[in-house]
Amino acid sequence: MMSARARAPSDAPAIEVAGLTKIYAGRKVVDGFDMSVPKGAIYGFLGPNGSGKTTTIRMMCGLLTPDGGTGFGLDISTQAQAIKERVGYMTQRFSLYEDLTIAENLDFMARMYRLPRRRARVDEALENLGLADRAGQLAGSLSGGWKQRLALAACLIHDPELLLLDEPTAGVDPKARRDFWDEIRRLSARGVTVLVSTHYMDEAVQCDFIAYIAYGKKLIDGAAADIPGTVGLYTWRIEGPGLADLAQKLASAPGVEQVARFGTALHISGTDRAALADVAKTHGSGPWRWQEGEAGLEEIFIHLMAKSDDNYSSNDNLKTS
Repeated sequence: MMSARARAPSDAPAIEVAGLTKIYAGRKVVDGFDMSVPKGAIYGFLGPNGSGKTTTIRMMCGLLTPDGGTGFGLDISTQAQAIKERVGYMTQRFSLYEDLTIAENLDFMARMYRLPRRRARVDEALENLGLADRAGQLAGSLSGGWKQRLALAACLIHDPELLLLDEPTAGVDPKARRDFWDEIRRLSARGVTVLVSTHYMDEAVQCDFIAYIAYGKKLIDGAAADIPGTVGLYTWRIEGPGLADLAQKLASAPGVEQVARFGTALHISGTDRAALADVAKTHGSGPWRWQEGEAGLEEIFIHLMAKSDDNYSSNDNLKTS
């Protein structure tokens, strides 16, 4: 069980950024991004590679100077150090020293944050993340899952209010991913706010809130349970034989905007619920089982992406600051 240190109660959100903007070579890779996240929430930050997720997170944690915007009630461009003291940041790639042991890496991080009771804090971190038995092992010899656990311990050692995790489960096995998410839920129960960027939709279902980002712009955000209703996308699930041939027929049916295979089922989606019901009625006499259901996060994401403008081709984004 992880120990918890007392935090002053506050109704203020753990994450609050407004107008966050970053421009590279005249292109807005992050364009006026706004976000407000309650304390203790797990917030999924979803988007494809190159969508601006990493750039946004690096600005949030004070590692990258924005061209506009504010965050955490602080000026991100001038108060980066104050922000760093409040957040823990876990990068996409393992960024600790591979020629140091687990314990030595954690001790180095404790020194960087000038922590009191440094040795006790390192021992506590080792125990909390199940690393005590491997404390003397070189970081470079760890598997992907254990490196991930060490990286999480390192960004937690200064007891941050907020964790910013940039695609933290990339390249790890399914069990390590499950263990990681169990740990994130325990942190959330302690009151730690967690922002997780990912392009894995199966991870997004673990989140309390979700923001979709594409081409540097936020497409939509809100409570995960409310997203399907907000988008207005409807889905039918179809099971049975010959789904490949059926998919080709349904792709051109009125009201069908998406056709996708999910395991042994076919999903058709669209914004016209009545039209989809007509499609189900027309084809429902075949050897298939049709069932109306809620649109999934992946279907919603594809739907939103199809309506987004690529910022490499949009003239609106080719402006210098």
